[in-house]
Amino acid sequence: MTTFHASILPVLIIGGTGKTGRRLAERLTATGIPVRIGSRNAAPAFDWENPQSWAIALEGVSAAYITYYPDLAVPGAAEAVGALARLAVRKGVKRLVLLSGRGEPEAQRAEEALQASGADWTIIRASWFAQNFSESFFLAPILAGELALPVDGVREPFIHADDIADVAAAALTDNRHVGQLYEVTGPRLLTFAEATSEIAKATGRDIRFQTIPHEAFMQGLVADGVPADIAGLIDELFTQVLDGRNEYLSDGVQRALGRAPRDFADFVGETAATGVWEPVR
Repeated sequence: MTTFHASILPVLIIGGTGKTGRRLAERLTATGIPVRIGSRNAAPAFDWENPQSWAIALEGVSAAYITYYPDLAVPGAAEAVGALARLAVRKGVKRLVLLSGRGEPEAQRAEEALQASGADWTIIRASWFAQNFSESFFLAPILAGELALPVDGVREPFIHADDIADVAAAALTDNRHVGQLYEVTGPRLLTFAEATSEIAKATGRDIRFQTIPHEAFMQGLVADGVPADIAGLIDELFTQVLDGRNEYLSDGVQRALGRAPRDFADFVGETAATGVWEPVR
């Protein structure tokens, strides 16, 4: 094993307050590696919409973990990732790890831009996060007792965000991961109805899943005040990515870490125990 020595220089975690970035920061800090959180509210700030902030955030770091907000499927994301990667390499920050998405053409363009930058790259291409049910846009419907989505029997191998963070931590600290593309998934395929049922059983609550027309779903996003760019992203995910193209398992976690990925049941059990799915009375 060849270890990447970051000495005392921090690792820049772009999206360091997000689902995977927060977990990655905890892991690196626990091993004595300092981190720099890349976000609009950090100091120095990192803002994807302000390229002038990139150079300052990259100053004096040893490596970077790259997540793109709101998603790599957004037009212009690949160009931004490529520009950031080239800038990082010019500044001597060659060790770059990118979080990507399965079945997204724009995400794969971002991967190609990273690979062409001259960086010592690793790509983590992830399936849907299990944590979307507890830390993201599925939480409110789960609390309300009904998750209504424009999908029917499509199955997804939900990945635990802890597994992504574990792979990212390994990729940032061990040179054997340079040049590797890890497609990471959970160990089994589940429909959204089955996933909802597992949450209902673990919480002892009546939580239903309903398939609704796409138009009704989009109207609901507008009524809930979801910003247009986020609504457009969700629209693309449900009309393109969830068309069955990702109904298969991948071995990225096993290849990177030498162990099986966490099961969705593990996520449900540990999350139910926190009480986050219990409505406030």
